[in-house]
Order: sequence, then C-alpha cells, then structure tokens
Amino acid sequence: MSFEGAIEDLASKVESYESSLGTEEATKTAVVMPFVGRVLGYDVFNPDEVVPEYVCDVGTKRGEKIDFAIVRDGRVQILIEAKKIGEPLRREHAGQLVRYFHVSNARIAVLTNGRDWHFFTDLDRSNIMDEQPFLRLDLADIDPYVLPELKKLTKDEFDLDSVLAAAEELKYVSAVKRSLGDLFATRPDDFVRLLISRVYQGSITVKVRDLFDGIIQKALAQFINDRVNDRLKVALQGGAPAVGAAPAVAADAAATEPVSNELETTLEEIEGFQIVRAIVVSEVDYSRVVGRDTKSYFGVLLDDNNRKPICRLHFNRSQKYLGLFDEEKQETRIPIDAVQDIYLHAEHLRTTAGRYAP
Repeated sequence: MSFEGAIEDLASKVESYESSLGTEEATKTAVVMPFVGRVLGYDVFNPDEVVPEYVCDVGTKRGEKIDFAIVRDGRVQILIEAKKIGEPLRREHAGQLVRYFHVSNARIAVLTNGRDWHFFTDLDRSNIMDEQPFLRLDLADIDPYVLPELKKLTKDEFDLDSVLAAAEELKYVSAVKRSLGDLFATRPDDFVRLLISRVYQGSITVKVRDLFDGIIQKALAQFINDRVNDRLKVALQGGAPAVGAAPAVAADAAATEPVSNELETTLEEIEGFQIVRAIVVSEVDYSRVVGRDTKSYFGVLLDDNNRKPICRLHFNRSQKYLGLFDEEKQETRIPIDAVQDIYLHAEHLRTTAGRYAP
C-alpha cells in the first residue's frame, strides 16, 4: 500500500473505532503502532528499529519512559509520546519528552493522541524542544501539504536534513493558516473594520458595522466555496493533480468520455469519492483511484480509464444513487440516503476494484 493510502486507511479506522479507545494503551496499540509501522514504515517488532517504553534517565529523574523511540543507524532519531485519543496535546503535559529531547541525539519529538500528531524540533534554542510544533497532522482532516514533509521521516525516504531545513517555514505557514482560519471563523472587530474600509467610504458606525458583519460572513463563505470548487475542477479535469492523485493515463478515443467545462463538483461528491478510495485501497494502490466528474454523475475509475469503472455517484438529484458494476460492467443504481451509506457496499466495491488489478 502507498504512503498516502496507508494514511487514509488508518484515518478511516480511527474514525470507525475512536469511541472504543478509552485508554492510552488502547490508543497506542490500535493507532500509534500502526502509524509507525504502516505509515512510517518501521518494523514495530524489531527493537533495533522501534524501542517501546524507552528508558530515559535524566539527572535525578530515574525510570522515566518514552512510549516509542525510533532508531536509525544505531542512534535514536525520533521520540514519540502518546496520550489517550481525544486528549488535548499540550507541550507542558509531555515532561519526559521535553526532558529527554534535551539530552538525546533525537532531533524530532512527536506528541500524539492518535488522531492529532504534533512534530517538534529545536528551531528556537538548540537541544531545547520548541514550544510549538513545526508540523501538525490531523487524521480527521488531513492537510495534503504536510504529507511530502512527513514522508521524509519514513524508513525508505528518511531525510532529516531536508525536514529540518523546511521546518521553520512549515511552522510559520501552519501558524498563519490557523490564524486565517480563526479570522474567518470569529471575524474580530479589527478584521471586519479593515474589510469594511476597503469597500465602504463612509464612517463605520455601529449600524454600518452590524450591517457588514452579515455581508462579510456571506462573502467569506462564498469565497472559500469558490476557491474549493475551482481547485477541485482543476484537479479532477487533469490540469493540476491534487496531492496523491494519479497522473492521467492515456486511453483510446472509444474509452474517453468528454468532460463538460460547466461542471460544479459538490462537496458531497468529493466526500463520496474519498470514501470509495478509502475502501478500495485494500485491493489497489491509492494513487490509481481517480475521480472524474460529468454532467450526469461523478465517476470513480481505476487508472483514470473508463474501461475500469469502480462506481458512479449519482448525487445531482433529490434521491442519491450509488452506481455499482457487475462483471460485465453493467451498472445497477442503488438508492442511498446519505453519503456514508457507501460503506454498506464496501465488499462489492473491493471486488470490482480487485477485478481490474494489477
């Protein structure tokens, strides 16, 4: 399974059984170890690669343990401390991680609750773990921009120098993105006044402020929606593949279906596409599963080839349908009430995808 497919597969599992992970040990077993093993590619059962309960005596502190230490070339490179799933991640609650980072060879420290992963280094002061992470991964809302940097920490592509070189920019880009998110969500007074001053020439009275608050809220929502739709259209029509998307595979004229330039890919269609991708990664590589929108349906194909249809999403009507294919590639439309109902047909989707493999 590809790196991206492993992340998406683990994310779907976390969503499925998050409510059952009531302890830190359960979180480590069900999520953290699979992340280290399947996503990062280290052998969690080989103590020369992954050391569980790594003892880290520091000064008068004796017998403290780090949950996992990842070793490369006989040296500890990455330290991981895990909390119970859902528990807030705060640096001050990771005392032994902070203390041992100070005296170890490790340049990367990871604090996680299974769903959220915070990666730290020592940008601010040498050998002192930073207050803020340089990279954050949320398995419930994966940011594709962090994946290339995370991939540099995997066993096969480990490149610590490159990670550290990009860490400062990553740290501040992430911080700015979060600040923008807060501005859009909370619309503080100074932010609203700045926007009003750009479009309104009169005095900004309380009445004007109240009037523009609703206008700005609507404009921001439309702006975000427009940007999302523009990006999805470009990615799905082959102009610029999104992270993890497969490159277009040439097909003959009979196998190619024209794509309208007046399409509007909906968020429900994208959600359905991601669900199908997560389901079929057990049979085919994640990057081979490609979405293609048309006027009448959203198609999910293997290798971007119409001869290899996995399913169709008929979501542009009041009653949603999932189009499933048999061995003769004949489509049967199954009515569904919600996008999540796609999971009820997981076995059929896996069989269809597997039929086209390799």
